[in-house]
Amino acid sequence: MTQEELISLHVTKAVDARGTACPGPLLEAKKAIGTIKSGDIMEVLSADEGTKVDIPKWCAKQGHEYLGTIEGSGYFRIFMKKH
Repeated sequence: MTQEELISLHVTKAVDARGTACPGPLLEAKKAIGTIKSGDIMEVLSADEGTKVDIPKWCAKQGHEYLGTIEGSGYFRIFMKKH
């Protein structure tokens, strides 16, 4: 997806894990995914570089769809769709 498409997504759940280091953002995402329905969009906010790799890998393993990442000022916005 393009940056514009990612920005215009309707996010069902936003997880702000900017205050945690690896593996905190991934653990927060794992906890939050259970609170949304199949087909819902979740956004993970993280300042940890490793999250850009961890979340897409986790999505692939679990069958969720990694939609893309937007790099902000000092943090990342990572988007995924629950299977």
